[in-house]
Amino acid sequence: MHSLIYLIRHGEIDRPAPRRFIGRTDLPLNAEGIRQARKLGEQLRHISFAHVFSSPLQRAVQTAALASGLAPVSVRRIEELQEINLGDWQGLTVDAVRKSFPGEYQQRGRDLEFFRPRGGESFSDLSVRCYPALVAIAQQYPGPLLVVAHAGVNRVLLSRLGQKRLQQLLEIPQDFCGINILRCSGNKISVEAINLNGFP
Repeated sequence: MHSLIYLIRHGEIDRPAPRRFIGRTDLPLNAEGIRQARKLGEQLRHISFAHVFSSPLQRAVQTAALASGLAPVSVRRIEELQEINLGDWQGLTVDAVRKSFPGEYQQRGRDLEFFRPRGGESFSDLSVRCYPALVAIAQQYPGPLLVVAHAGVNRVLLSRLGQKRLQQLLEIPQDFCGINILRCSGNKISVEAINLNGFP
């Protein structure tokens, strides 16, 4: 069986300045994010999705609903597709992390794959959580499928599928409402496109 998965990053959310670690903070789409999700729906209108999945965070559910035309209640929420858990860093600015956890910000940069903020996850942990969920979706449901998640989740999945080290995952572009296309053939999932038509 051959089918396609359209793996999407959610639309824009309000991001206060200075930059904060958002992680699992459950923020809704802002007005621009709603516009982006509707535009995404126009781009995908020729596709009749057999199933629509998303992270349970509201920015992902909203994007999935607006892009597919489904009511939010009809979007299948997958807990394992939540954004990375940043633990004690969540909601903090970079400066606040540097002051509260001396040396840890630099340590994370050196070991992006395995560094784990206190009470949170590493990108390796995230991979262990979200990759089996994607495989299960691909194996259990006929396509085409729409899956809406987050920048961190999508980068981890694309890294795993492309057999790339997680240390380089931030080099993978993931704009708001960017489209990644995955092809499922038997037990194999391959990457056909990354970050199409996104909104930087």
